[in-house]
Amino acid sequence: MTTYSKKMNIAIIGGTGALGSGLALRWARAGHNITIGSREASRATQIAEQLSKKSGIEIFGLDNPSAAEFAELVVMAVPYASQKTTLKAIKSHLDGKIFIDVTVPLMPPKVRTVQLPEGGSVAKGVQKELGDTVRVVSAFQNVAATHLNDLTHKIDCDVLVCGNDKDARTTVIKLAEDANMKAWHAGRIDNSAVAEALTSILIFINGSYKIDGAGIRIVGEPHTSDN
Repeated sequence: MTTYSKKMNIAIIGGTGALGSGLALRWARAGHNITIGSREASRATQIAEQLSKKSGIEIFGLDNPSAAEFAELVVMAVPYASQKTTLKAIKSHLDGKIFIDVTVPLMPPKVRTVQLPEGGSVAKGVQKELGDTVRVVSAFQNVAATHLNDLTHKIDCDVLVCGNDKDARTTVIKLAEDANMKAWHAGRIDNSAVAEALTSILIFINGSYKIDGAGIRIVGEPHTSDN
């Protein structure tokens, strides 16, 4: 496994869920310090113990605000219905940090239909809410959570990385590589609308064609680093 040159302290808000726990497992295996957050510290601790056993690496659990406070990079992987409330709870601990938003605007029961929020995308709204002192990056919406949680599974899906700060995007691309995924610079935070919308399309494809975790691939050979 390729390991990022810098060991990072990463908090995963919503790390008790399938997507967050999958990222936690893979980044812990890559050598990063991982803390998962939950509304209840006891729940976070319980799941962290399970993930520690599965990964063979110690993973910690705290309540959401505490997890965000002690991390240098924060990931939010919560259901859309709880996104605003969760963001409000941790907002004061995000200044100066990279904030990876994995939220997809799924609105049950119509999860197979694209329903982007007012303003264009979840991540764009988060960047506006947090301001320029927080570098918001959108990524990992289109990766199947079940595949992330299976450490023997090769992730056959590319990751689109959107954000206004190129260095922050580069950091997230390297983190994707640590988790054995291929990631691409995909432009400013406005472009997150594409990745967010793709999730509903992939859910539709999974159901229609009985695919276990459909994903996307970017084809073509890069010849420039100007992103």
